[in-house]
Amino acid sequence: MDVRPSFDAYIRNDGVTLDARDAALLRAIDREGSLNHAAEVLGRSYAHAQRRVVELEEAFGSLVERRRGGSGGGGSELTETANDLLTAFERTQQSFEGVADIAETVLEGEITARDGELVTVDTDAGPVRALVPEGEGRVQLSIRADAVTLTDPADTPVPEHTSARNRFSGTVTGVESGERIARIAVDIGTEEPLLALVTQDSREKLGLAPGSDVVVSFKATATRGISV
Repeated sequence: MDVRPSFDAYIRNDGVTLDARDAALLRAIDREGSLNHAAEVLGRSYAHAQRRVVELEEAFGSLVERRRGGSGGGGSELTETANDLLTAFERTQQSFEGVADIAETVLEGEITARDGELVTVDTDAGPVRALVPEGEGRVQLSIRADAVTLTDPADTPVPEHTSARNRFSGTVTGVESGERIARIAVDIGTEEPLLALVTQDSREKLGLAPGSDVVVSFKATATRGISV
């Protein structure tokens, strides 16, 4: 089983991913005592909800015990496996949120070119393509850490083979690790380091530590700017 962040945390096993939507379904089953009622309160199709539970159980094991009829009527309740899975998911979310807190980089520079909403901004690191709907002159650019990709300089694809055209060579200056996620600070020649979020597996595979050389890249559409 491996866990990693995207915009939301999730848990994966045997190619099946349990995300926040799935966790909400399991919690609703536990709360309502019925898969049918859980689907109803969540505004989902019962057939789709039932099929999703089956998919999750094929990957994670028995999650929902179904009771049929009897004097107390039918219903459903979560298994111990499901409760353990929800606990692991909540712990992963907390780990991600703790490391991701204020995980954003702000760069400042002058707009040098505009093509509709897309602009080129001259920053201390070099030209950055970004989304700035209106305005000219000086702007502040915000780059989410989860939108930044780190690669080994020897394995970085050429610009023509990727849509992430903002690319800078840098050196790791800091690593802040959570249980599953690490926040990496990279010096790219700006006053403040560029922040990136990676899984602990990725950090280990790339050998990320203070002093490591990396290439950072991020898309123009993930870079938003406002006039200052």
